[in-house]
Amino acid sequence: MTTHDDAGGPGADPPLPHLPEDWDRALAVAAHPDDIEYGTASAVARWTARGKEVTYLLATRGEAGIDGLHPDRAGPLREAEERAGARAVGVDTVEFLDHRDGAVEYGPALRRDLVRAVRRHRPQVVLTGAYTVRMVGGIVNQADHRAVGLAALDAARDAGNRWIFPELADEGLQPWDGVRLVCFAGAERPTHGVDVTGEPLERGIASLAAHAEYTKGLGAGAFDPGRFLTWAAHRAGPALGVRAAVLFDVFPLTLDGPPPWEQ
Repeated sequence: MTTHDDAGGPGADPPLPHLPEDWDRALAVAAHPDDIEYGTASAVARWTARGKEVTYLLATRGEAGIDGLHPDRAGPLREAEERAGARAVGVDTVEFLDHRDGAVEYGPALRRDLVRAVRRHRPQVVLTGAYTVRMVGGIVNQADHRAVGLAALDAARDAGNRWIFPELADEGLQPWDGVRLVCFAGAERPTHGVDVTGEPLERGIASLAAHAEYTKGLGAGAFDPGRFLTWAAHRAGPALGVRAAVLFDVFPLTLDGPPPWEQ
């Protein structure tokens, strides 16, 4: 069976569709500082340049992410790097939930926090990371990523139901059922893509480069952000029929057009 890695060759699959861009607001939900920067930030750069509003929401401050640095020091450092990385792609609002890095638990507490954010920011699109055990390339996904990705999917739907977490109404947060798409980066089987050729990719590289202390903490042999993101985007590009792309597995929460039984 031919895969999108072979796009362009004899018998190759047709290009994936472009992710719809007929929306105004997106909420990017991640477990740790730097998660969004491994590709999604390049797409964010494209969208903010076109006037779309994107907000970042981090479940943790990444305090357990640097082996040689105590969490009390690593957390504030990584928070600052995340804010700098966000600015590089036109994102002004970055929020942190203070769940414990490395021990994020899927459950009502996390879902409630995410529903609160969805109701407050009222996005039409939620961006997050794959919640599957395997990610693109077959590598094992990290536990926090899995918990946050699945919670983001559920929260996008929960946010529209006034009887799920009704206590949020006491905070003045009314239901929001306007999320149309939940988009998962790093998925094994993407369904859509975003063209990030040129400036969006360059700004995405600058966003990941803002995490200098974190990447330095990975030790000898740590990758170069420019080389890594360029390789990844160029490898994904043929699946979309472009030079450089970021790919997503897109879950629609609303029907586009009449239901099948009325067509």
